[in-house]
Amino acid sequence: MKSSILVAALLSAIAVVSVSYASEQAPVVEKQSCEKAVYPKSALINEETGTVVLSVLVAADGNVLESKVEQSSGSKTLDKAAAKIYSSCKFKPGAKDGKPFQTWVKLEHIWSLS
Repeated sequence: MKSSILVAALLSAIAVVSVSYASEQAPVVEKQSCEKAVYPKSALINEETGTVVLSVLVAADGNVLESKVEQSSGSKTLDKAAAKIYSSCKFKPGAKDGKPFQTWVKLEHIWSLS
């Protein structure tokens, strides 16, 4: 009997934890605030293309604190250019229970010549 009550108590605690994450909102980039995406000249000459996946740390005020390349496009030039673009952006910060908080967000930037 005691063990079934303990199991029921543990299960209800797990359910409460999963519900608390439902009120989280990820940061959203305000695209009009970003530096214009300009294809790097050397990447154009070399016809470099690819997709860069970045992790960006967004502060509670929406400013970027840090960014890092999670997955390279295969071109250091394109990776650096993408990081520069998103480091200049302003974000609507992430929110937890309606309050802004600092969090990481993953972004993808596609460099294409077509």
